[in-house]
Amino acid sequence: MSAAGRGEATREMSEVPEPQQASEALLRPVRPGNAFEDTVGRLLQTIRLGVLAPGDSLPPERELAARLGVSRDTVREAIKSLADAGYLVSRRGRYGGTFLAEELPAPTDGVVRVDRAEIDDALRLREILEVGAARMAATRTLTAAERDELWSRLLDVRNAAADDYRRLDSRLHLAIAEAAGSPSLVPLVAENRMRLNALLDQIPLLRRNIVHSDEQHEAIVIAILAGDPDAAAGAMHAHVAGSAALLHGFLD
Repeated sequence: MSAAGRGEATREMSEVPEPQQASEALLRPVRPGNAFEDTVGRLLQTIRLGVLAPGDSLPPERELAARLGVSRDTVREAIKSLADAGYLVSRRGRYGGTFLAEELPAPTDGVVRVDRAEIDDALRLREILEVGAARMAATRTLTAAERDELWSRLLDVRNAAADDYRRLDSRLHLAIAEAAGSPSLVPLVAENRMRLNALLDQIPLLRRNIVHSDEQHEAIVIAILAGDPDAAAGAMHAHVAGSAALLHGFLD
């Protein structure tokens, strides 16, 4: 390329607004296993990092779906969840679309702010403990009582009311730890769940995430009962990653 051509290319690159460059970097394809959670997380990143200013519009659903590599339904559900949480506003009409709220939700009174290192530490420990627990539980020949306990805890979470969801979710994960057959593991998982629940209590309970979590819970329990360690560990890993995406999105 000639010097003149290089100069022209440099000028064109410098003319791209920085917010657009940042938006393109953040709104990149998500992981297929947790499309909804990752989509919410990516949209929150653009909001919390200031890529979008209050009142700015989001790209159209079709464009967001293409850039994130997800369906328009997933984008629509993510936008609705963030609108319900007070981050976005949808408007109809000729100048309609989805816009960043003029005033973002304020932190809840009494919330203790945490940094990324603390979130990462809790999540990494969770992955080590709970993915290993699911794998180990699937290698064991469970008693009828242990099998019934896992299935009963799964049904409890599936039918849980919103205000009781965290407690029953924790009971299921502790039942999986118990099924691993290592008594020393259970208090470690319990302590880690206390840390995680303190973080999860600071973010909205998203209906679509609950539906997805229930599906993942069922996949984990079925894999354990079927004696498939790889499937159990893989399903638990995907489940942990979904929670991580939401926590980083809302709390980072």
